[in-house]
This record gives sequence, structure tokens and C-alpha cells, in this order.
Amino acid sequence: MRTILALLTTTCLLAACSQEASDPVAEPSEPAAATMPESQPEVSVYAAAVASEARPEGDRASDAGRNPQAVLEFFGIQPGDVVLEMWAGGGYYTELLSHIVGNDGKVVAHANTPILNFAGEAHPNRHANNRLPNTEILMAENNELTLEADSFDAITIILNYHDLYWVSEQYGWEKIDVAAFLAEIYKGVKPGGTLGIVDHQATSGSPAETGNTLHRIDSAIVIAELEDAGFVLDGESDVLANPADDHTRNVFDPEIRGKTDRFVLRFRKPN
Repeated sequence: MRTILALLTTTCLLAACSQEASDPVAEPSEPAAATMPESQPEVSVYAAAVASEARPEGDRASDAGRNPQAVLEFFGIQPGDVVLEMWAGGGYYTELLSHIVGNDGKVVAHANTPILNFAGEAHPNRHANNRLPNTEILMAENNELTLEADSFDAITIILNYHDLYWVSEQYGWEKIDVAAFLAEIYKGVKPGGTLGIVDHQATSGSPAETGNTLHRIDSAIVIAELEDAGFVLDGESDVLANPADDHTRNVFDPEIRGKTDRFVLRFRKPN
């Protein structure tokens, strides 16, 4: 049984790092052309983005477990914002962000070779025929990320912060210089801008290296590291909390996949 679980873990590894393990978004082929909503902050742009008929069916099937409306509303991303989505994967959140920021905003979807290799056709299908015209791709391998100073209203790292401690020769995922990476993220956020984090909760007090084994991380580590990098914790949300989750189990365990306890954090870069 342990051997089977290990094989499942290796096979699915990149999937849940950039997509929820239950997310079937890798399947869309030639999805409908997306129409950018008008910027209407007085209306719930978050609800409108989730309800958009242009979204692929695979995305819609993932919404119940991801609660994207609550997550993105908590992050406070607005029409007209310029947003960087780190490790965007197949683009589930890329599409939602594209609808939220609208024609006056922009979404920069980061990718690297391992993520693109796993995403397969999901990535090109997501961006085919200029269906998300307010998005662009930023290719940067591990330890090669370079951002223009004060260029993003918001940056998101969704289910990938623990990958700062993941290493995989098989998938070409090199060890990341965590301090250098966080310094680059801090540089890229505008003063007063937002950094939004979602990840799988680990047992309190567990080491950061849990990210390399269980693919979880203690939220206390994330808070400490980002405060050391200069960010200020601006809020915590329990919209993805699951008190029944066993924090000692690998997130790819079939019994808990897609149902883990996830923390949601919002940070600000001081003005």
C-alpha cells in the first residue's frame, strides 16, 4: 500500500502544487472565448467572475472545493489591478483573475518548465486564440525570477509556497533560494500592494522541510518568513479551513486529496 501511495504522490506532485488535486482543469479543449467584464466595483466582480459562462466546465467542477469567490474577495483584488500569479499552472485562477481585473487591468501568469510539462495542453488551451487578452506569460525557472520594482498591485502564491522547500531531480525542480525569492517578490509588489497566500496547513511547529515530504507547511513559518522579508500580515481567513484534516498525512493521499485544511493569508507591503 505504501508503494502505491508513493507512486500516486510522485505522479500527482506537480498537479496539486499548481492546481488542486481534484481540479480537472487540465482537460479543457478550445474553451469559449472570454469576454472581459466592465470594471464595476459596486457590483461583486468576484461573483461575476465565478459565474462567467466563458469558464471551462472543468474549472466550474473545481469551485466547490476551492471557494474562489471568497478567496479572491479576501485578497481584495480589484478591477484595473496588475496581478502576478506565481506558478499559474493550468490557469484556473488566471482566468478568474482575468475577469476580475477587466480590460483596464492585467494578469501576468508565471510558469516554468516543470509546471508547463505537467500542465500539458491545459496551458496553451487556456490562452489559445487570445481568449484572455489581458493576460501574459512570464517564463522564469527556479532562481531566475526577476521582477521590475513596484510593478504589481497584487501577487498570489496559491498552493505553492511549500514548493520553496521542494526538490525533485526527476521533475527538474531545483532547490530554491528562499530568501532571494522572497526579496524578489517584495521588490515586485507596489507599496501598499497585496501578497495573497493559500497553502496546505502542516502540524504546528513542524519544519519547513515538511514541504518536501507531505507538501504542507506550517502557516507560522510563512508568516515569519514574509514578515522578515518586509511584508506586514494584513489578515487571515478560514474560508478553506478543514478542522478534520490530519496534518500528518500527505496531501496526495487519495482519502484526503482536495479536502485538506488550507490557510489563507493576506499581506501588505508598507507604503
